[in-house]
Amino acid sequence: MRKQEQYDAIVRYFEKEMPEVETELEYESPFQLLVAVILSAQCTDKRVNMVTPKLFADYPTAEVMAEAESDVIYEYIRSVSYPNNKAKHLVGMARMLLTRFGGEVPATLDELVQLPGVGRKTANVIQAVVFNKAAMAVDTHIFRVSHRLGLVGDKCTTPYAVEQELVKHIPGELIPRAHHWLLLHGRYVCTARSPKCDKCGIREYCKHPLVKA
Repeated sequence: MRKQEQYDAIVRYFEKEMPEVETELEYESPFQLLVAVILSAQCTDKRVNMVTPKLFADYPTAEVMAEAESDVIYEYIRSVSYPNNKAKHLVGMARMLLTRFGGEVPATLDELVQLPGVGRKTANVIQAVVFNKAAMAVDTHIFRVSHRLGLVGDKCTTPYAVEQELVKHIPGELIPRAHHWLLLHGRYVCTARSPKCDKCGIREYCKHPLVKA
């Protein structure tokens, strides 16, 4: 099977099995999603969703969070990974949204990565989820799944390289959903330890040697 045929088959499977898919992070506005994605770095969505209800109740907008001090925000998010840095990033991000972007979450990669705590992966999540752009955010799940399935080669050693390969083979209009397809597949089926190959609906398209053995 050619690589593009493999991609097409996997995409068809997910289109049928997961026609509607979205982030598992809980939010009510682009600003709140940006906060949640920043908090989710090296942390589970489940944990983030445990701390954001109280945080968003007291700091629902950039205008309100910009008035806070990082040590106050820290108390809300202390149970997530790297709470000190993330608290500083959140306050800095909210303040920059006001001073540079009129309080609105920007839509472009170049603008988003100017914000404290926002790297390429976070920016791509916002572009895909909020603005429905063909942006592929590569996290540890997508990185692992892409290599296991054989969607990317061994030379794709960085998240950016994986991103570039994936967007080359997946139709642009499907990329926002494909991000969630691969992420959720990695989170619940193709797990880091003891992948559930017997429950994998795309096993026949997988090129991992353990599956082919």
